[in-house]
Amino acid sequence: MDNTNQRKALINSEISLFLRGLIIGKVLTLMVIGGLLWWFLKPNLLSSRNSVNPSSAQNVKSVSNNVSNNISNNVSNNNGSTFQTVADVPPASFNYGGSTAWASIRQLVDSQIQSDRPELQLRYVNPVNGSPGSSSGIRMLLDGKLDFAQSSRPLTDEEQATAKERGFTLEQRQVGRDGIAVVVNPSLNVPGLTVEQLQQIYLGKITNWNQVGGPNLPITAFSQRPEDADTVIFPNNSDLKGQAFGSNVQYVYSATDAVRQLSKTPGGVYYASARSVVFQCSVKALPLGQTSGQLITPYREPMVSPEQCPRQRNQLNTQAIKNGSYPMIANLFVIIKQNKGSEQQIGNAYANLLLTDQGQRAIEQAGFVRVR
Repeated sequence: MDNTNQRKALINSEISLFLRGLIIGKVLTLMVIGGLLWWFLKPNLLSSRNSVNPSSAQNVKSVSNNVSNNISNNVSNNNGSTFQTVADVPPASFNYGGSTAWASIRQLVDSQIQSDRPELQLRYVNPVNGSPGSSSGIRMLLDGKLDFAQSSRPLTDEEQATAKERGFTLEQRQVGRDGIAVVVNPSLNVPGLTVEQLQQIYLGKITNWNQVGGPNLPITAFSQRPEDADTVIFPNNSDLKGQAFGSNVQYVYSATDAVRQLSKTPGGVYYASARSVVFQCSVKALPLGQTSGQLITPYREPMVSPEQCPRQRNQLNTQAIKNGSYPMIANLFVIIKQNKGSEQQIGNAYANLLLTDQGQRAIEQAGFVRVR
């Protein structure tokens, strides 16, 4: 090392020692000053501390407890009701069934329920005869084959009368909302349908698409059998209630079967839970309205074409279903057997689970509209 570098190193070392000593000196000075102040003020501090009013100390403690309780309550309120907060959930295994439109709820929501409440086990049961749906599920509940049922339509007077004959009643608890969508083959060019036109198609009174503004093409209407149906287009309060379908209707086992048939039937049409069919790539959902001048789409516009699917999929028009502007709504009900037995207990518990904040969020995630 040359003389210049040695000199620089020495200077740096001296500067470092100087700064270290300066800092240590300041610290020692402050400690001395602090000790002197404590010595002179100690008697007054002790006197002041001993003269504190006990009731004041109690008040301070009370305020602290109140703040703690308020924070705890606010946290609880913000969290909302969950599956864990529902009381009277029976620890056993139960059979349930019904609407195929509820498939995404069974996959997403029911699996969450059983994860959070492992004491409860739910088993979906298909009908031995006929296809699964709201109607077949309610029939199985009436026959004692299910503990509760899931339905995408309200109870009928006949079902209530059958329950009464058998010594109990049925209760329907709404937990969500869906739309009824009308789907056709993607190649069909038709502006949309009114509710009345749809009903007339299934009664066999409109048989060609040129009668509703479409091409000269015979209409092939697909449906589940009425005794097994998931949803209905002739509601209880309609003059058409109980009307038989026309001879032009071809019956299918399920929505999956209907979608498969539509993809190869240019003049085909089918109605089902909007949640079940709006997302499908091989069919096209039609706008629907009470009048031809007020057609509402069951999907969010703009429509995703079949060519864009499945990279993109149509999404449910939840806003129109929520505000009631969409003309055909399917309310989701838990059907509960009111017999003061285990069936009533599990039916009530299941409905209560779905109506928690956690349950309603999960129903929304499953593609439906929440009711609270």
